[in-house]
Amino acid sequence: MRFLSRRLVMPNDLNYANALFGGRAMEWIDEEAAIFATCQLETNCLVTKHIGEITFESPALQGDIVEFGLETKKVGRTSITVSCLVRNKATKKTICLADDIVFVTLDPETRMPTPHGKTMAALEAQTEQEIRNLNLQVD
Repeated sequence: MRFLSRRLVMPNDLNYANALFGGRAMEWIDEEAAIFATCQLETNCLVTKHIGEITFESPALQGDIVEFGLETKKVGRTSITVSCLVRNKATKKTICLADDIVFVTLDPETRMPTPHGKTMAALEAQTEQEIRNLNLQVD
């Protein structure tokens, strides 16, 4: 799982118990997963079809930095299924896991599902190339 994005928990993100509101976490998850799927499929014409089980394990508090780990679970003809793990940046404790988030690619004109032409093997190779291009070696 690659952790690709971070957010700061602000006062307007809190619920009555002064922890991250579950609805806000779900909003962030949908957005982060959509960005991930868009990059994987190299198209921005996709929609969220389904979000499976979301399991909340620990709270995030005001001032916490949360990070989003994403991975591709499955690739269909017109769809991609991803998982998103939200964790506390400092403690690495899992805040929540959203499993089986399904996005479907659409034809921009008809708005009907359309094949994206990607395979799991192609996406794995694409990810390896992206990591090589980042050149994260520290001297």
